[in-house]
Amino acid sequence: MTAPECHGDVCITCSDQAVAVRVVELLPDDLAVVDTGSGMEEVSVALVSAGVGDEILVHAKEAIAVVGRPEKGTETGTDKTTERVSG
Repeated sequence: MTAPECHGDVCITCSDQAVAVRVVELLPDDLAVVDTGSGMEEVSVALVSAGVGDEILVHAKEAIAVVGRPEKGTETGTDKTTERVSG
């Protein structure tokens, strides 16, 4: 995995705002790889029940809410979208 790209004075997930990102991969230990639109970053999903394809709000590399889930039958909307990886 590459290091996150920072724009301006702060990283996308460290700004004062929560940022909507898409979960690409669930990792052990309540971590996930997310697509920020500018690249991939690793964030914690310990506080939410997120699955691959879900749109989550992230603040300071911590997911704080699930704001969207893919519909079944879409490319990422399979039965595994809510599958969790236990660490």
